[in-house]
Amino acid sequence: MKSITINGSQRESVGSKATKALRNAGQVPCVLYGGDKAVHFSAAELAFSKLVYTPNAHTVVIELEGGETFNAILQDIQFHPVTDRILHVDFYQTFEDKAVTMDIPVNFIGNPRGVRNGGVLRKNKRSLRVKALPGNLPDYIDAEISELKIGNKLYITKLASEDYTFMHPDNTVVCLVRRSRAAITEDDEDDTEEEDEAGDVPATETDDVAAVKE
Repeated sequence: MKSITINGSQRESVGSKATKALRNAGQVPCVLYGGDKAVHFSAAELAFSKLVYTPNAHTVVIELEGGETFNAILQDIQFHPVTDRILHVDFYQTFEDKAVTMDIPVNFIGNPRGVRNGGVLRKNKRSLRVKALPGNLPDYIDAEISELKIGNKLYITKLASEDYTFMHPDNTVVCLVRRSRAAITEDDEDDTEEEDEAGDVPATETDDVAAVKE
């Protein structure tokens, strides 16, 4: 998984007055959890643009003044209800031998057969929560949907991997193709043709003559 570096400064004071001053200066107060103790620091608001305003998932390297470095993932973020400015960010420290849980985007591949026949693709899950060692976290989860017919569903079990574990039930539907009023029943027609081919007996010349006499 790709990583983004956040450069910050450790916070000496964590009171509301100090926090307000940081925000007025264009800084975002942050907390890093998961280690021996919580680490309070701040970073420039612009430093979060590639981490927050993207559909992709990233791990984070936090570099503080003084040389301290931490590997982490984004845990929570708070926005101002009116301006959408970032108010606070929580990170969770990661370790190579300790599994973490993270939301990973789904990359849908292909144009479903059912959609080509007039159906509608419904994406129930655009991201999936997985648990894995940091080194096994994927950038995204590929979901091949080209062969989905009208009425077909893609279950999460089809996307299973040895590198990570899904934190969802096995019956979770990632996407499905629904029938629409304008849908062509090509899939049904194909099945009917196959049944006809299997059940019909080839006509003979005798049958043709008998039909004419009748």
